[in-house]
Amino acid sequence: MEYNTQRKKLPMPEYGRGIQNMVDYALTIEDRTERQRCANTIVSIMGNMFPHLRDVADFNHKLWDHLAVMSNYQLDIDYPYEITPETTLHAKPKPLAYPMKRIRYRHYGFLLESLLKKLKDMEDGPERDALISLVANQMKQSLYNWNKDGMDEEKVASDLAAYTDGKVQIDLEHFHFASVQSRSLGGTAMGLRMQRKNNRKRN
Repeated sequence: MEYNTQRKKLPMPEYGRGIQNMVDYALTIEDRTERQRCANTIVSIMGNMFPHLRDVADFNHKLWDHLAVMSNYQLDIDYPYEITPETTLHAKPKPLAYPMKRIRYRHYGFLLESLLKKLKDMEDGPERDALISLVANQMKQSLYNWNKDGMDEEKVASDLAAYTDGKVQIDLEHFHFASVQSRSLGGTAMGLRMQRKNNRKRN
């Protein structure tokens, strides 16, 4: 018995060895017209293997590219599309530059700091008051998520004043902070595993 691991490596495994055998056979056909007809049939079969991708842009072009790859670019036929060069198909994408942004306190994050900068330049009014409430409560939640034992509303008020150069001062006697939301493991995969483990111990 011959195993797949002992056979020639498939250049496009997603099509299977049957399609690869068809391509190998097409390479042996001497008559160009017959070879073209065989290639058209192979591409049609390849397309039928992935009917859900027929509406994808350049789907047919990709099929002919794949045929060229499976023939090691040796199949002499009239391709209906310009075949993508092998060097382009296997080219690695350029690494993306990671945006490094300076953040005063990382537990608050860049987006929250952006809101604080906007808040510093806003004029007095209902919109500013609403944003102060939103930002202050989010700062409290972020501080709790980072270190629940170190969460302090006075710390939030102090940081808020520091971020806005003293333009926003919270009166802790009158300002109402919302309750923080505790991050529970109950609904997570880890929480479910821990719950099942505890149930087994009880049994």
